[in-house]
Amino acid sequence: MSLIDQIAEIRSRFEADAENVTDETDLEQLRIEYLGRKGEIARHFGKIKDVPPAHKGAFGKAMNELKVHAQAIYDRLSAELKSRGDDSDYLDMTLPGTRRFLGGLHPLTQVWDEIIDIFRGMGFSVEDGPEVESVKYNFDMLNTPPHHPARDLTDTFYLDVPHGGYVLRTETSPVQIRVMERQRPPIRIIAPGRVYRKDKPDATHTPIFMQVEGLYVDKGVTFSDLKGTVLAFYRALFGADVSARFRPHFFPFTEPSAEVDVTCIFCKGSGCRVCKQSGWLEMGGSGMVDPNVLEGVDIDPEIYTGWAFGLGIERIAMLKYGIDDIRLFYENDMRFLEQF
Repeated sequence: MSLIDQIAEIRSRFEADAENVTDETDLEQLRIEYLGRKGEIARHFGKIKDVPPAHKGAFGKAMNELKVHAQAIYDRLSAELKSRGDDSDYLDMTLPGTRRFLGGLHPLTQVWDEIIDIFRGMGFSVEDGPEVESVKYNFDMLNTPPHHPARDLTDTFYLDVPHGGYVLRTETSPVQIRVMERQRPPIRIIAPGRVYRKDKPDATHTPIFMQVEGLYVDKGVTFSDLKGTVLAFYRALFGADVSARFRPHFFPFTEPSAEVDVTCIFCKGSGCRVCKQSGWLEMGGSGMVDPNVLEGVDIDPEIYTGWAFGLGIERIAMLKYGIDDIRLFYENDMRFLEQF
């Protein structure tokens, strides 16, 4: 096939492809294939070096005519598509509606936001801190002795040499220390965030979970203030008929310390499988800030007192939504998440 015949063949294929253009995507594909810098017309122009001198004039004329012809068809199609643009936005009211699938907040995020809203309503501010924490803030300044089990390699994720340097924080209590270092009382904060412990995943444990810690330091702060605040929080969360009890416990950074139980929200205190027939659900730890902790941040324990508490967001979400396996929150199963 001569080069002139090839030009005619390209013209025929271009015209056939142009007839099949129905939208902007088709038109752009036509332009790229034939009129683009690497399109078929440009490539065929490059063959002029192979044309005998006697025929170069005829070849060049035929190629220019092809290019002008193709460009004219392209411009006409482009104008036609633009003129139909208004029609493309036409809404046919007789057609059935198209459902929009909108995302939703994760159940843990919903509980997180609700907890923050409750405490903000009680005058608490929200603070944050690093998840990669120094041993100083994670243990030392929280009055945790060197022999405490929480410092063991079996419990804590260390990021460098054992028992030194940095860890993935085991709780959000270090945020309380950082706040007390830079701010003088009165201090009334909560510190929600992700924490890490070397727990084997099962229905009630996971190595990554979320906590909310609270702190109140001022003159004349008492254990009664702690009890009243915690009770008010759980009643706002689970209902006005909820009661709370405090059982003596030990935490290095509070003295005295107590575990907090609330009335079982499933059986209303009468006893069921969830609360193991006790009528109570264990919710978290609390206590008066140890004087050693206050002294470590240059707050005089003879003038100021304070209390602190900690609770698990997953624990609250499990109770609130009746979920019996914490792993469901992290498996990203849409059948589970779409229920919320």
